[in-house]
Amino acid sequence: MLQPTLTDVASFAPASAPFVDEPDGVGIVGMPMNFVTTAGVHEQAGTLFDLPVTVRFTPTSYRFIYGDGTSRDSATGGRTWAELGRAQFSATDTSHAYAARGTYTATATVRYAAQANFGNGWIDVPGLLEIPAGATTLQIVDVKTALVDKTCLENPRGPGC
Repeated sequence: MLQPTLTDVASFAPASAPFVDEPDGVGIVGMPMNFVTTAGVHEQAGTLFDLPVTVRFTPTSYRFIYGDGTSRDSATGGRTWAELGRAQFSATDTSHAYAARGTYTATATVRYAAQANFGNGWIDVPGLLEIPAGATTLQIVDVKTALVDKTCLENPRGPGC
């Protein structure tokens, strides 16, 4: 029985999964930003060892690297706030709150288990293949609030107007 390796099947691997942040590139110090990467099962037919083969990649876990020295492993790629029915800046399983203002580059990696089928059933390929899901640049800003007596419409020369 043939036993392919990850190196053997790497050419059949899925493309990089989309990676997005909410709220789209700008966050507030201390408030959660939400990160989502969408990866699914990927099958591709071809030839391996001069034999016809179908290779299947199934996402098993995700690593979110937030760009500030922290990261998180997750069993899922996350979901948008809208999909979760939550308001913006709500904490999620894949969100992160930055402690300081600045520019950060967040990335994600999808870990895939691979299987090969030479026509006699699926064979597990040992190991996990890690594929970067992309990167996004974030601006994290400080927000200052002030209590005022009147709105800017009522007092256009007031603080912050």
